[in-house]
Amino acid sequence: MDKMDIIHRLAKKLSDGALREIFPQYRPQVVRDLLLAETASPEPFSTVSKTENKTFLSCRLFTDGASRGNPGKAGAGAVLLDEKGRELVTKSEYLGVCTNNLAEYQALILGLRTAREIGCRKLDIFLDSELIVRQVRGIYKVKNAALKPLYTQAQQLLLWFDNYTIAHVPRSENARADELANRGIDERD
Repeated sequence: MDKMDIIHRLAKKLSDGALREIFPQYRPQVVRDLLLAETASPEPFSTVSKTENKTFLSCRLFTDGASRGNPGKAGAGAVLLDEKGRELVTKSEYLGVCTNNLAEYQALILGLRTAREIGCRKLDIFLDSELIVRQVRGIYKVKNAALKPLYTQAQQLLLWFDNYTIAHVPRSENARADELANRGIDERD
């Protein structure tokens, strides 16, 4: 039995009380989901050569998801800034037809992957979706079945960073990410 098998078995067998004792700051189901996701077949991380790109220690990430119709045609946008506020990378992606909350999670995942690819180790994340921010922080439970795998994927990506914060911002402060999310839809049309 290897280490991953042991982790997988423990995640399934430990009671909620035991998980609360070991990880008091997290809800037991969050810990269980993360442990089970960690023991699943991992998605390979894309790598960026340090000679090609500068390694950034501290970055700011703004993400937004847009859905025209909710559900409707949707897009994701992410903008990554250095600590001085200069744009490092922007991403737009067409998502097909989905709800706004699904688009918001997919935008967050797009941004987290991008931050990891360029070497950000400390990340300040900003979204205009209060729901997603509160779910990621563990304040709200993720009840929607369609959001649960995206939530787990986002939590798994967050483990890669040495330190991160996540905060809600008004739409007016997230205009660039919103523009990129809408570009994802427009370029598909």
